[in-house]
Amino acid sequence: MGSVIDDFFAKERGEEVKVEEGPVKSGFVSIVGLPNAGKSTLLNALIGQKVAITSKKPQTTRNQIMAVYDEERGQIVFHDTPGIHKAKNQLSVYMESVAEKALGNGDLVLYIVDATEQKGEKEEQILSLLKHSKRKIILVLNKLDLLGGEDAFLKKKEDYEKELDFAAIVGISAYKSQGLEELKDILFDLLPYGPRYYDEETITDQPVREIAAELIREQALYKLDKEIPHGIAVLMDSMRERKNGIWDVKATIVCEKESHKGIIIGKGGAMLKNIGTGARIQMESLLEAKVNLQLFVKVRKDWRENPAYLREYGYREQK
Repeated sequence: MGSVIDDFFAKERGEEVKVEEGPVKSGFVSIVGLPNAGKSTLLNALIGQKVAITSKKPQTTRNQIMAVYDEERGQIVFHDTPGIHKAKNQLSVYMESVAEKALGNGDLVLYIVDATEQKGEKEEQILSLLKHSKRKIILVLNKLDLLGGEDAFLKKKEDYEKELDFAAIVGISAYKSQGLEELKDILFDLLPYGPRYYDEETITDQPVREIAAELIREQALYKLDKEIPHGIAVLMDSMRERKNGIWDVKATIVCEKESHKGIIIGKGGAMLKNIGTGARIQMESLLEAKVNLQLFVKVRKDWRENPAYLREYGYREQK
């Protein structure tokens, strides 16, 4: 058998990957849906720890995030993707490309829907893309706790059943971790037999530096005005562990306008300190150690439209 990377990209090309049939189920599952449908919250809940940042603001996830769920029945390799949306700039074009490519990758597609929202033009766009996918698709109706009872769920389920022949439909609350065991049962039932692609200690392919940078961006999403967070990126300048176990972290928040820089820093540096405090607490949980975090802010005008800046900040097209 070839390497895990070779096998995964062979599957992307539609080629058969020959593996010895074993006693466990395993495979690759792509999570797709509209921005703010709850994809990252679901991924974190399924894995049992934080691997993707979340917020109530749309377009929180920018890159594809891999996470591994491993248990006695087998192994599921999840890929969380940016929400599918109408592109407004080069960063959005990149995000949309990543999300749409995920529809053709892996063994299964988890299509997650905010069940409290009415199906509109944006959902129809995703359904149109799904109809061309050769993968088995599981419809996940999220936020069941806010839907208003079983009748409302059945009505929503009936509405989507008219659109597509789903392999399964399940109702969940990712936020409250409800319905996840049923979802796991469905996934293991539909996945093929195969190898464990990763050792049981592997949780995600994201380097610690990238996770730490995302934790800073998450705090900015929570604390800043709604338009500003979409125009920021976070660069990790340095990340070093001392002999005594304390981590020294320096990072720069990049924004597009001088006026945004002032808002991010805040009066007397209050907002930047607030962002830093929240991020530091999350980093200490991630690293299980004390963290000394220093944040800086700089302006790079219209970086979301600049291919060179996009590559520098890690938004590289995946082949």
